Amino acid sequence: MQQVDKEQVKAFLLALQDQICQALADVDGGASFKEETWERAEGGGGRSRVLTQGTVFEQAGVNFSHVFGDKMPGSATAHRPELAGRGFEAMGVSLVIHPLNPHVPTSHANVRFFIAEKAGEAPVWWFGGGFDLTPFYPVETDVVHWHQVAKQCCDAFGAEVYPKYKTWCDEYFYLKHRQETRGVGGLFFDDLNEWGFAQSFAFMRSVGESYTKAYVPIVQARKDTSFTEAQRQFQLYRRGRYVEFNLVFDRGTLFGLQSGGRTESILMSMPPLVRWEYGYQPEPGSAEANLYERYLRPQDWLGLN
Repeated sequence: MQQVDKEQVKAFLLALQDQICQALADVDGGASFKEETWERAEGGGGRSRVLTQGTVFEQAGVNFSHVFGDKMPGSATAHRPELAGRGFEAMGVSLVIHPLNPHVPTSHANVRFFIAEKAGEAPVWWFGGGFDLTPFYPVETDVVHWHQVAKQCCDAFGAEVYPKYKTWCDEYFYLKHRQETRGVGGLFFDDLNEWGFAQSFAFMRSVGESYTKAYVPIVQARKDTSFTEAQRQFQLYRRGRYVEFNLVFDRGTLFGLQSGGRTESILMSMPPLVRWEYGYQPEPGSAEANLYERYLRPQDWLGLN
């Protein structure tokens, strides 16, 4: 049996947070991340970094956390009831980026490792994570690039990996009450341990290291595009969907709150400005209508089928 090396995972996650923050600060060019370290009374803590009011990013949060406790939170055992009553250790990097310009998509990524232990029994561990893109005024070449990078980070692990985790992303980031996807998807995986520790960890690293390769070129291509006040207002309206998903459906948000994590760090995924509008309908034939009609439904962006 392969040895589980928690310290190796933690070292990678801390370095990944550094790398992502540097890449995002470089492309913003006008602001830097401010860091806060925090401790959790029940065990563990984290390192939160947030950039606000930048040239490109209205708010960007990149968080590392490492928490542990005697009892798994309900959000973690809802789909794994056999783990109830076990102690746990969880660590990960999670980020949400809210750009100022409506032509630059919002993005999210996270990679994480869980291990659940009980005296006299073998530990149960798994990796999870992924990344997804939420454009307001999508450009199809950007969406194709995003999915090309997603596929490339999966290719070494099997031809079936990208289609499987791409579909899982489409199904997970779906607002059932709106009957629309949160954006144009990407990758989502969870409960990964069947490959053994070394291969599962390698895949998690591949996903984490691919995020900036997927996102930064899109930001650079769109950050100087001019926009109107009407487009800004549409961006703020669509940000409401992000809030709805994170507070109603997102397991990571629920886990953080139920496990007694730092509330400010958990809710840094919320956009700094957002609005709702009763009964909004996009103008037929408009760019806004195109978002709803083409991009907010699962697509085979790479033409694999």
